[in-house]
Amino acid sequence: MNKYYVKPILKPISKTVTVPGSKSMTNRALLMAAMSDKPSTLKGVLFSDDSRHFLDSLRSLGYTMNINETDKTVYIEGTGGVIPVKSGTIDVGSAGTAARFLTAMLALSEGEYTINCSEQMKRRPMKQLFDILTYMGAEFTYLENEGFLPVKVKGCKTKVTSIDIDISASTQYLSAMLMIACGLPDGLHIRITSSKTDGSYIRITRNMMKQFGVDSEFDGINYYVKGNQNININDYYIEPDVSGACYFYAIAAMTGSSITVRNVFSSSMQGDMKFLKLLETMGCSASETRDGITITGPSAPYSGIDINMNDFSDQALTLAAMAPFAISDTTIRGIAHIRGQECDRINAIVNELTKAGIQCESSDDSVTIHPGSITPATITTYDDHRVAMAFSLLGIKADGIVIDDPECCHKTFENYFEVLDSLYN
Repeated sequence: MNKYYVKPILKPISKTVTVPGSKSMTNRALLMAAMSDKPSTLKGVLFSDDSRHFLDSLRSLGYTMNINETDKTVYIEGTGGVIPVKSGTIDVGSAGTAARFLTAMLALSEGEYTINCSEQMKRRPMKQLFDILTYMGAEFTYLENEGFLPVKVKGCKTKVTSIDIDISASTQYLSAMLMIACGLPDGLHIRITSSKTDGSYIRITRNMMKQFGVDSEFDGINYYVKGNQNININDYYIEPDVSGACYFYAIAAMTGSSITVRNVFSSSMQGDMKFLKLLETMGCSASETRDGITITGPSAPYSGIDINMNDFSDQALTLAAMAPFAISDTTIRGIAHIRGQECDRINAIVNELTKAGIQCESSDDSVTIHPGSITPATITTYDDHRVAMAFSLLGIKADGIVIDDPECCHKTFENYFEVLDSLYN
């Protein structure tokens, strides 16, 4: 499918949809299952381009696995932090979590490996993680551009017990080091040097570590993980992806509809649950049923909002797509870091909304969007799954929106447009 023509939803609907498992939780569970010294069975696993690259990488490193995409399960025999293959090549594709997590694991183990990636991932920031791991004793050889993938890495058994990390550009560096730290003989102290010291994805990491029997401490600036902790996963269910659910909740808000996403509950540990609270401030109502949370949109047009989305920035694009239909301006702040994701997402917001006839302005870390009438447009997706999914919402309220290269959604939500089509049935 080269293009997807979005059909408007002309009247309120009542629907229940299913979204895939959480990418963030899938990849964290895969890493820690590999590090465990016991077999683990993961259920509700996301199967997408990103997670398949992670799985293929683990297979290339010699891990024994049984993968069942139909049942959404992965059985993996952990090896207690010892990588079975001492030399080899992996390809992380465009998966930022796989790139950061597996780089840390390989760099702090004994072996020599090549880490390849997609053209898109070659542009994403990695230098700070390389610098930290080099300080800890790993050796990197850059195969193209210094500070970026692809690389060759010679791992080490580090004696370093304390590091500094700036997490303003990405919290994945910290998540990687927290998970790897429990397998180090002397553990690890991590001092945060940025003004941002915590975040929703870090909390997911620490919550999952706790579920798997691994303790960590945080005093507001410093993290500490004791060494030689055993990871005990056994059977583990991965939550549905709240990031994917939010597109359908946004559709409910925009059309005055009621949409339920199966198995998304208020107990979810995912940071994008904050988007549901945002929708409530814009006039939506939320209710929790046996099937999952239902969002019902307001009967009257919603107002714009001025909000810092630093802690749930994956939904900045979603709110940006809702903003033209508000009755007042929308300003999204605290999102400078999304310029370094799959594409410069702030530029993508401005470019694609302007193309569709909407006036907006941006700064280094914010964007302001003015209400207006959408004109027909073909949305450029920049090989970014979130641009494709979020900007499909423009066509829910306005005719003439076409999504170019919808296949990029295979990165995390490969049947997104099939689920979207189900709303019209």
